[in-house]
Amino acid sequence: MERRLFVLQRLSAMLLALLVFIHLGLILFAVRDGLSAAEILGRTQGNILWATFYGLFVLLVAIHAPIGVRKVLQEWTGLPASTINSVCWGFALLLLVLGFRAVAAVV
Repeated sequence: MERRLFVLQRLSAMLLALLVFIHLGLILFAVRDGLSAAEILGRTQGNILWATFYGLFVLLVAIHAPIGVRKVLQEWTGLPASTINSVCWGFALLLLVLGFRAVAAVV
């Protein structure tokens, strides 16, 4: 189980790094031309590609972050494994819900 989580976290990190570079590049491109927030949102509304891109971003964060939090809780607390796992599952669910709400608001 630990090995799978290790690999899953590293794979999600690699994909997140790629998405972060794309996201930052898009921001630089958009503000270079002087687009306002309203104009940017106008371009993202109803676009399935943006929804897919940022939906994938949210999914990867919801995988990556709880695995890291799980490891920190294991190393720094004396909590039982079942409690740590429950906290991390809850954290993952919270990230998914809040992230997909944000994506829905932008797209």
